[in-house]
This record gives sequence, structure tokens and C-alpha cells, in this order.
Amino acid sequence: MSASHALLGLLEQGPAYGYTLKHDYDERFGYEKPVAFGQVYSSLGRFERQGWAEVLDIETGAGPDRKRYRITADGVGVVDEWVREPQAPGVFSTSTLFARVSVALMSGRNAVAVLESQRHSHLARMRELTAQLTDADAARVLALTYELAHLDADLRWIEESGQRLDAARAVLGGGA
Repeated sequence: MSASHALLGLLEQGPAYGYTLKHDYDERFGYEKPVAFGQVYSSLGRFERQGWAEVLDIETGAGPDRKRYRITADGVGVVDEWVREPQAPGVFSTSTLFARVSVALMSGRNAVAVLESQRHSHLARMRELTAQLTDADAARVLALTYELAHLDADLRWIEESGQRLDAARAVLGGGA
């Protein structure tokens, strides 16, 4: 996901300080990987330079000045375009799981063990996510079911790949 575009989308909800945007991003999108403060502030600076956001006001105090930003009409247009543009389907083909299995096959390592380890990890994660569904609000349910669906697809791939390891090993040139 483009963290910058998501931050701009959050700014569309109303004027905000960088700290507030980071908090909102982490609460809505950063369950497993919070956005860094540096990324938030560099994104805000870039938004301002590109005309997608502007400083609404500056709060001075004992510490550094706090700038509150608001999205511009151009910024709304960028968010609209980003939301409507489909994600490239090929993004899933760059999985490190596929790469690790391939390297295991090429090097003669135990690819079955790689798949089994990943399968157990996926199942554990699916149990965690399923338990979270009980108390989740509607927005969190969307995130949880999205991740569950992808884990399920990975599990199907793991199962099918386990059945094709010998043929793949022959093509990739790995040892026994």
C-alpha cells in the first residue's frame, strides 16, 4: 500500500497535525507495520511542495512549531485517482515465499520444510485474526478478512506447490 496516498486520504477527512495523521494511519492501516514519523513529515512536506496540501495554521509553544495541514483541491484529485486506480495484479507475484522456495529448490535445501514452516505460520496467524473478528468494528473486519483471504490463497499455493516440488526442482536445477 502507498502509505503516502493513505496519509493524503486521511488528511482529506479534515485538517490534522503530523502526529495526528501518524496516529490515525497506525490505527486504521498500520496494525502490523506502523508508519514512521519521518515518513509522515516527509510526505507532508512533499504534499505541500506538490500543491496537494497546505499549512492551515502554525501553533507555537515551548517546543517546535506545530503545523496543521489541510488537503487542497489538487490533493483531493490525487486521492480520487489513487482510490479508483486498480492495484497492479502482479504485486502478488513478488512474494518472498515464492523466492525462498525457489532458492531452496535451486540450492538443494529442503523446500518441503520451507513450505511446512510457512503453512504452520499462516495457520497460527489465521487463528489470531479469526479471534480478533469477535470484537472488531466494521472497518477492522474489512482489514482482517482481507488478510485472511490472502493467507487462505497462500495456503492453497503452499499445498499445490508441495505437489509440484520434484518437477520444479528438475527445472530449477537443484540437487536432491
